[in-house]
Amino acid sequence: QVELVESGGGLVQAGGSLRLSCEASARNGGTYAMGWFRQVSGKEREFVAGIAYAGGRSSYADSVKGRFTISRDNAKNTAYLQMNSLKPEDTAVYYCAARLGASYVYIVDHEYDYWGQGTQVTVSS
Repeated sequence: QVELVESGGGLVQAGGSLRLSCEASARNGGTYAMGWFRQVSGKEREFVAGIAYAGGRSSYADSVKGRFTISRDNAKNTAYLQMNSLKPEDTAVYYCAARLGASYVYIVDHEYDYWGQGTQVTVSS
């Protein structure tokens, strides 16, 4: 069982930056890949970025490449999403997700086992 708690969302003007954090609490330890997804009301949840447990492997949606950076600090059991050059179309609820396993990056939501409660990001124009 992995509990995920996101933080760092908020309201920012277009062109600004935010950093989201996702702290993971794994009852039985283990290694897990992590990802960020986002969802706008009435639309499907979409992949934003994912990162493997080790090795630095990561993947990004085309819409955020060059603007967002996913990272993790395994000693702190925390993943981050640094979001720069934010656009109004980045407005969404952002969710952190985790899947047990170390070596791969997962980009499809049903591949993940655990989800956080979500944090709202609003970018004003």
